[in-house]
Amino acid sequence: MYSAPFAVFLNKDETNYVEPDISVICDTDKLDEQGCHGAPDWIIEIVSPSNKSMDYLTKLFKYRAAGVREYWIVDPIKLMIIVYTFGKESMEEYSFGDKVPAGIFDDFTIKVE
Repeated sequence: MYSAPFAVFLNKDETNYVEPDISVICDTDKLDEQGCHGAPDWIIEIVSPSNKSMDYLTKLFKYRAAGVREYWIVDPIKLMIIVYTFGKESMEEYSFGDKVPAGIFDDFTIKVE
């Protein structure tokens, strides 16, 4: 697991990258001293008022198109977590205090408070 600042190059382009708040990369071949080259398995973004549309719209589409398996949007203002599992084409909403299952791992949950 890597936290920001950590460069994730979603495309073959070595100049454009994103810096997710938290990235989980299961394939260590994607990693080098520059960061991650290719889609992480799981990305978590924590929404702040200044980047709300970036997390809810722009990054959602970028991550899905790049092949990220699971994307969580944690919104501390709304006290909710939105979980997108792209392989299953599903979206679930959870409230802070709920046990949120991580779809890429069996029997693993996180309680966000």
